[in-house]
Amino acid sequence: MRRRSVLLAAGAGATAALSAHPARAHEASAGPLVVGHRGAAGWRPEHTASSYAFAVQCGADWIEPDLVATRDHHLVVRHENEISATTDVADRPEFAARRTTKTVDGRSVTGWFTEDFTLAELKTLRAVERLPLVRNRNTVFDGREQLLTFQEVVDLARRLSRRYGRTVAVFPETKHPTYFRSLGLPLEPVLAEAVRRGRLGPRECVVQSFEPSSLLRLAGEEGLRVPLWQALGTSGGPYGHSATYAEMATPAGLRAIAAYARWIGPDKSSLLPPSPLLADAHAAGLRVGAYTFRAENRYLPADLRRGTDPNGFGDAFAEYARHYALGVDAVVTDFPDLAVIARDARPRTKG
Repeated sequence: MRRRSVLLAAGAGATAALSAHPARAHEASAGPLVVGHRGAAGWRPEHTASSYAFAVQCGADWIEPDLVATRDHHLVVRHENEISATTDVADRPEFAARRTTKTVDGRSVTGWFTEDFTLAELKTLRAVERLPLVRNRNTVFDGREQLLTFQEVVDLARRLSRRYGRTVAVFPETKHPTYFRSLGLPLEPVLAEAVRRGRLGPRECVVQSFEPSSLLRLAGEEGLRVPLWQALGTSGGPYGHSATYAEMATPAGLRAIAAYARWIGPDKSSLLPPSPLLADAHAAGLRVGAYTFRAENRYLPADLRRGTDPNGFGDAFAEYARHYALGVDAVVTDFPDLAVIARDARPRTKG
């Protein structure tokens, strides 16, 4: 596998297919875009139809499905390929023997994995709240909804677009793409085919990944012509690459990313002053979408927490206001309703 060269070569001499930027769509007319992180995960179990629908009802511009593969090579929507925390699989005796331990991206993980199930088998499971101790309110929805395929999320986004009279984009993320490729279940060709089959244009789809090699495959050999989003972690580097996230966030690294991607997605903490990342990314021609905004105290900066309950709500509006004032182009949030309210409350400049 190419390692650091995958990223740096793209900046030094990318082909026209990678550097042409097929789209400059999704320019926000009302301010920064609001991305419903796994739908409205603060209010519904993540990656469910009700979570996505509620996100759009709240005003989200995009909805985010994380993509993993089934044994028969369908793309289903789960935060991870290990599904014991997000489904009722542990309570299903017919699947007890499939509990196993695997090494995923260099980490030992025990549980039940999507790649060991057919789509038909996964459809017998039901979604549950991933963080029941933090979001106990969401557990009332446990067991009510099936797992979704990527195609079902696309179809749902189009129905919601018609219902609300605006384009709702899907924002899929390839999860563990190197791992799935090693199993003979590559995510990229199936995703690209779904985008082409659905005739998803740049206003309807933006694809993200933490692994540059996945995005380069999509833009190169798969010929995908929708905007790409390079997600950035806070430590280490993308699996299978020697370049670190810190190196990718330098001016040279950002110019390399700009050869194949339209966006970067850094952790929100990476943008706080005196960080130059936002200005450097804009100078490289990249748009910036910060992740992940949540309302609970445990996820907020210390000065915005309210009370002593880590699961109680703090001053989430103030955190959005800080990042909107910095000039971010999008926010990725579990609470799209709060993000929209905060966006609408921004001071308006006279033009």
